[in-house]
Amino acid sequence: MNVQLVESLIQVLLSLEAGEQLAIVGKRLNNLPCPLTQKLVQLAQKGGNLNFLNDAAEFYILEYREAIA
Repeated sequence: MNVQLVESLIQVLLSLEAGEQLAIVGKRLNNLPCPLTQKLVQLAQKGGNLNFLNDAAEFYILEYREAIA
């Protein structure tokens, strides 16, 4: 990757007005492929970030502070 080119492009983008920056970012984000929900769920399961839910014996309703069986 040409670091100088990337740095120059960043400088040009940062020199634009906020509205122009948002327009460019919006166009780029619209072109990104969105992962399927199923793929996101698989990644979350593989990553183990939600494993604490398996260990929770009970869930609580904050309003009543009672356990849900």
